Amino acid sequence: MPKTLRNLLESISERHLVSTQGDLSVEITAPVTESSLEVEPGGVFVARAGQSADGHRFIPDAIQAGAAAIVGEAPQGDLSVPYIRVRDAQAVIGPLAAAWHDYPSRELVVVGVTGTDGKTTTCHLLHSILKRAREVKAGYISTISADFGDETVATGLHVTTPGAPRIQACLARMVAAGLTHCVLEMTSHGLAQSRLNGVDIDVAVLTNVMHEHLDYHGSWEAYRDAKAIMFKMLDKSWRKPAIPKLAVINADDDSAAFFGAIKSDSVRTYGVCKAADYRATDLSFRPSSTSFQVRGRRLEMRLLGEFNLSNALAAIVAARELGLSWSDIRAGIAAVDLISGRMERIDEGQDFIAMVDFAHTPNALRRALAAGRAMLPPGRRLIAVFGSAGLRDVEKRRLMAETSAQLADFTVLTAEDPRAESLDDILEMMAEGCRASGAVEGQSFIRVHDRGQAIYQACQLARSGDLVMACGKGHEQSMCFGVTEHPWDDRAAMRSALRGAPLATLPTAKPAR
Repeated sequence: MPKTLRNLLESISERHLVSTQGDLSVEITAPVTESSLEVEPGGVFVARAGQSADGHRFIPDAIQAGAAAIVGEAPQGDLSVPYIRVRDAQAVIGPLAAAWHDYPSRELVVVGVTGTDGKTTTCHLLHSILKRAREVKAGYISTISADFGDETVATGLHVTTPGAPRIQACLARMVAAGLTHCVLEMTSHGLAQSRLNGVDIDVAVLTNVMHEHLDYHGSWEAYRDAKAIMFKMLDKSWRKPAIPKLAVINADDDSAAFFGAIKSDSVRTYGVCKAADYRATDLSFRPSSTSFQVRGRRLEMRLLGEFNLSNALAAIVAARELGLSWSDIRAGIAAVDLISGRMERIDEGQDFIAMVDFAHTPNALRRALAAGRAMLPPGRRLIAVFGSAGLRDVEKRRLMAETSAQLADFTVLTAEDPRAESLDDILEMMAEGCRASGAVEGQSFIRVHDRGQAIYQACQLARSGDLVMACGKGHEQSMCFGVTEHPWDDRAAMRSALRGAPLATLPTAKPAR
């Protein structure tokens, strides 16, 4: 059905509109975009002031590319196409894109998942469960990949939630493919930046809220409030027959009561330590599996560690409350044996354990190292390799170093996306954290600027039965120095180290002699 500009504007609240100029009956025949490079003839270009550039500068480029209408925040003179001035351009991109794609999330059961740690794992566990149900055809969008039923594609390098037009295009593709459900990872950046506006969600799942992204949000409370946006979206979402509007909250998290109060009329809780609607009991952690009991049912999964048990519980609650059977849940949980870059074992025939994990927050690192410690027999050592990002939350550098000094037998501090910040300064802050916890440089921790060399040296230090764990990068495929993304993969670096040579793709790598 043909759409006019007026049709699209019906998707946004009148409070967002400042003024309109031009013919609102103009036909829109191409998608909404916020990139002038992606404008198609007949589409809508949304201009906004970004962090690095002001989109209003590119309005002439968008018109030249064939834009049928422009949406922006700043006053404009006469344009050759209609111009819609709004108070917050970022806030309206999602609804406009949703309208162009015929509101695809209204045709799907959408489960949103947010939290500091465990979002991606929870998404993949829930997706695995949903795939077992005969009446369900499920896709997902995570920071690793997107599944459209007929194809799974990578979602990027250093990614958070994709931009609003891309989210809506992905949801529309799912509807076109006949999918019925979507599991959608929702980051705090994506929520705070309105990238998820226009998505109608049915179930909101919280993993936890810990110390992270304070460089962007400014305070822990602001970070928590960004996560809370997802729960507020429940009441604003399109009502779908027989589908509950439900909040699923981790009772073990200190913010459980805060989030529960937002959606107090329809909440289900899960937990391991505290009383909850779904509580895991009779826990058994083995080197190759984790088993537990919940509501009288025994379940087993191949993912390791108590933190993955919490992630599994989140997926179980969402699935059960959506009406899935315990047999589908049991099969779905058991089927997941590997999530890219999450406690991923690397085996090149060595006589010690080598793992790569995405843990890049103090809490995630603590959980990963605790899980690693549980795998080791007495007398064997845990060797941790990690860094901390430049131009990001400074406080967590010390916290992560303290955590490793307390839980690992030996720590190798190294680079992790230093960006334009001094790597020496970052490593010194981390070294201070190690020393504050009693670690001695040269004895229980070292600094190695090049990450490839750091992983190699950790493997050289390992003895039979030890565990080397590289944390912080996981599935990511690049590392940023200055403003340049250099090819990088911790898994490839670990394999190279195990084969006897450091991976040398970073500018910190010393040239071979």
